[in-house]
Amino acid sequence: MKQLPLAIGAIGAEPERSFDNFQPGANGLALMHLLSLAPGAAPVYLWGPAGSGKTHLLRALVQRLASQGGRAGSFSVSDASPWVFDERWSAIVIDGCDTLDGDQQRAAFALFVEAATHGTMVIAAGRVPPVDLPLREDLRTRLGWGHVFSVQPLSENETRSALRREADRRGVFLSDEVMDYLLTRFERDLKHLMALLDRLDEFSLANKRAITVPMLKQMLAEEGGR
Repeated sequence: MKQLPLAIGAIGAEPERSFDNFQPGANGLALMHLLSLAPGAAPVYLWGPAGSGKTHLLRALVQRLASQGGRAGSFSVSDASPWVFDERWSAIVIDGCDTLDGDQQRAAFALFVEAATHGTMVIAAGRVPPVDLPLREDLRTRLGWGHVFSVQPLSENETRSALRREADRRGVFLSDEVMDYLLTRFERDLKHLMALLDRLDEFSLANKRAITVPMLKQMLAEEGGR
């Protein structure tokens, strides 16, 4: 019987997303390009499956701009239109481009026009490459005419290494048994696994117990009963 991954939702506090805690794996070129962006740079579009790190990179860029005294307008499918442009922005970030509705597509195109006029960078992301985006043609072509990067999920070994590094940073020991349990029974994208590790760390400290598979099962049982 195939073991199906379990969604863990919002267990634990979501860690801040920055370039420093992004695990690049095969995405080194995309990371280097985002780090090298300068005012007026050509648009950037990131595409890849859910959990591959696209949103992490977008938020990391916004954070980096803020640390440098800049501002960014950030939009996604959860933001109702209209989307109002601000001349003080140095960048516009649009996430979930493949799921934008008609009004949001019009709003995104209007932002592209304003960005071109004011020399504002546009960095966007979606789950499919530009050619496959189910969008109006003028928006789709604008998303694809700049730099396009395919963002790849971490391999199992890379995910294991990332979890191990974070656990070591926290002073938490994860046995091979616990690690195998995490990687075979839960969503394997790093966002969810890091959130679960955060919750495990809290639960372990609160109960003054080492992290084991039985403790993990107890934590999930108690979470499910709330």
